[in-house]
Amino acid sequence: MNRRELMLAVYVPTVLLAFAQGVIILSLPLLATETSDVYSFASVIVAAAAFGTLIADVPTGTLMIRLGLRTTMLLGASLVAISTIALALPVGAEAAVALRLVAGVGTAFWGLSRYTFITQQVPVALRGRTIAGFGGINRAGVFAGPLVAGLLVEAFGLESAFVFSGVLALLALVAAWRWIPEEANDANVSSSGHKAPDRGAIMATWDAIEGKRTDVFFASLAQVLAQVVRQGRLFLIPLYGIEVIGLDALEVGTIMTVSAVLDMSLFGPAGFLMDRLGRRYATVPSFGLMAVGIGMIPFSDSYLGFLIAAMVIGVGNGLGSGTMMTIGADFAPAGVTSTFLSLWRFVGDSGQVAGPVIVGVVAQVSTLRQSAWVLAGCALTCSLMMLLLVQETRVDRETGEKVEAMLPKRMDVQQQEG
Repeated sequence: MNRRELMLAVYVPTVLLAFAQGVIILSLPLLATETSDVYSFASVIVAAAAFGTLIADVPTGTLMIRLGLRTTMLLGASLVAISTIALALPVGAEAAVALRLVAGVGTAFWGLSRYTFITQQVPVALRGRTIAGFGGINRAGVFAGPLVAGLLVEAFGLESAFVFSGVLALLALVAAWRWIPEEANDANVSSSGHKAPDRGAIMATWDAIEGKRTDVFFASLAQVLAQVVRQGRLFLIPLYGIEVIGLDALEVGTIMTVSAVLDMSLFGPAGFLMDRLGRRYATVPSFGLMAVGIGMIPFSDSYLGFLIAAMVIGVGNGLGSGTMMTIGADFAPAGVTSTFLSLWRFVGDSGQVAGPVIVGVVAQVSTLRQSAWVLAGCALTCSLMMLLLVQETRVDRETGEKVEAMLPKRMDVQQQEG
């Protein structure tokens, strides 16, 4: 598949759905706090989509084998569109949770099918740059969302943001239907052309990662922390800006958009770092900077201070564009690619579920400032884990051999224990 075909098939629908999700970033926390005045339950509404994705991740691997990549992708976009538009109706808190669960299932179908499609189509030596570009284009769709949501909420009310987001998801569905080739429904083929087993796929995957299970384990823990930070900040920033500093929806939307602009502008450097130097050269500074930026939030008491903190967070997240997806694709064994990637997504999505819940529970028990400190600690821990506990997975473009990064090697836990 050439670059133009890949762009039309994957990137265009991704931008549209990412834009739809960007609108949700601001409007959903507003709906959650409007529907429930308890932080912990409001966080459940925000986290419900991630939970729906979590419970659907592993079954999605099997579903792709049964239905194919294209059909799974179209089904996912349909579920996201319908459930999002329904949020514009006068629903209660429980119904909002249910609708977000459905959206999460659709996100799992959509996201994993795209992820597998890219893993199949792109040579391993170019994987870091391609997936970082994919992440960057995804961020490009997100960056305008909060600002547009703020304008819509101020002009037409909260419901208009959900209608607009749902329409964008429908456009993504149309684009995927138009440009994803029918041949993509052959989801039973791995990135190396081997057949994925229909039965015992999880055990087969366990056998296939023999020899690198320690690395996969530590990378999985880092992936959980990474998603806790990424998803948690999207709940923390609007709440802190509106409820602690006293900003309005448009001001918070502008801050989140500026942060997202910086975020999306760095997918090129992120891909370069991953492919030329190593995956850890992107992940370590990425989450280190996010720890600094989130740690600045408790000291922010004005629009400018909050903007600076959000900008640092945006730079950090941008340097991590596509990193966890790339590392997962690096670890994915031939023959069980879709099953491994669905398990990898499951691990990461557990962090996405936990992120908003952690923010909400800590804020309920203590304050939103303490929530920021907890997230900053998670980001710092993730950075240190990637530095010290996870082996480099970059492959040399010429030799095809794994390259050791000029960073500290992973601490050999087994040797220390023995």
